[in-house]
Amino acid sequence: MFEFEEMVTKLKKDPKTIVFTEGSDPRIIEAASRLLSGTFLKPILLGNEKKIREEAEKEGFNINGAEIIDAKSYDRMDEMVDLFCELRKSKGVTPEEARKTLAHNNYFGTMLVKMGVADALLGGATYSTADTVRPALQLIKTKPGSNIVSSVYILSRPSATGQKELLAMADCAINIKPNEDELAEIATSAADCAKIFGIDPKVAFLSYSTLGSGKGEDVDKMRHAAEKAKLREPGLPIEGEIQFDAAVAPQVAKIKAPDSEVAGQANTFIFPDINSGNIGYKIAQRLGNFEAYGPVLLGLNASINDLSRGCNATEVYTMAIITAALAEDKKPEAAK
Repeated sequence: MFEFEEMVTKLKKDPKTIVFTEGSDPRIIEAASRLLSGTFLKPILLGNEKKIREEAEKEGFNINGAEIIDAKSYDRMDEMVDLFCELRKSKGVTPEEARKTLAHNNYFGTMLVKMGVADALLGGATYSTADTVRPALQLIKTKPGSNIVSSVYILSRPSATGQKELLAMADCAINIKPNEDELAEIATSAADCAKIFGIDPKVAFLSYSTLGSGKGEDVDKMRHAAEKAKLREPGLPIEGEIQFDAAVAPQVAKIKAPDSEVAGQANTFIFPDINSGNIGYKIAQRLGNFEAYGPVLLGLNASINDLSRGCNATEVYTMAIITAALAEDKKPEAAK
């Protein structure tokens, strides 16, 4: 399992508040109970308070200390509606439409982050990825310098030396067919995130070709994307296009890319599309015995992350710590 001591230490110095959009889900309640046993993270559970407390009691979890907010009775709803209308004024949203939208916890929770009530948000236990990302894009928006939202998975497993073997893989969850510019941004964003997890990123743009050994439009895309990423981050070790074996196996790298500073030791992998990315990280997880953490969303103006609908309580707990630790000290400003 990934080591969280540094993240927990960071949170103890500057505790955060995190909102869970699916507050009545037993997995969320169990994770919230575990988080409350520490002093570094305050959970906000969204939903009907009676239902949430009954569920917690039935499952035997103590959630005393958690804040429970029901959108139907929120005392700042008028203020939230006004802000929502201001944020969506280009779409001509009326107060009535805003109230209807804010009845959904994915939008309501995102607005709590926007208003500074919470530092971070974790959703997706029952919502789709799109249902978590869409409100964030509409209300939180991308941070300066980012043109897209993307994602990265952090993979961890014990190594023979006793240290953790850590990898980053992107984009496995958001962008279906990213173009060259999007791939370059995904790579630099993923590398920045990898550093937070203690990875010294060496980036490989994956392909069925290594440095011109194959031909085709898809090969050209990955090679050009790698070149653009090098322009974005001149000091970042980047190679591409490169096959996976040449990226990770030193003996293969000596043959296929002998002059590369990345080949044979890559640890941050950029996939051509969501198909290959999603398949790739799941192969590593299921056959390579890696623990997979994510998707960690990149490019947003606040720390908002998505859960797999197949997640368990432990995964909720670890993703909550990651999400809160990634939250910037400055909360999002209100409407601009």
